[in-house]
Amino acid sequence: MRPTDIRIRTQSRVLRLEYVDGQVFELPFELLRVYSPSAEVRGHGMGPGTLQTGKRKVALTGADMVGNYALKLSFSDGHDSGLYTWEYLRELGEQQDTYWQRYLARLEKEGGSRDEPDTYSAL
Repeated sequence: MRPTDIRIRTQSRVLRLEYVDGQVFELPFELLRVYSPSAEVRGHGMGPGTLQTGKRKVALTGADMVGNYALKLSFSDGHDSGLYTWEYLRELGEQQDTYWQRYLARLEKEGGSRDEPDTYSAL
């Protein structure tokens, strides 16, 4: 189901989706970035894909409609591949807490961080 209203909220760093059934989802940019449907993130097989780290401050820099079925999102880190179908965006909204907890658990398990590496600590 396609949202009836789509807003990029740069201050609160969320993509706000509103639906005809009254549902409203506010998807954080970081969540959208780390769960990008691109092959670069998901991988090419059935595995867990590539863990995305350092995305806490990533910004959404663009959203373009693709036909009648998806959005192509562009991020401040240069990532702009992968099509977010209406179904996938709705799933992310409905299961946001589950996706978020899965991401945090994977970061902890694999020693990743939501923050960018401190480039000055090596000096």
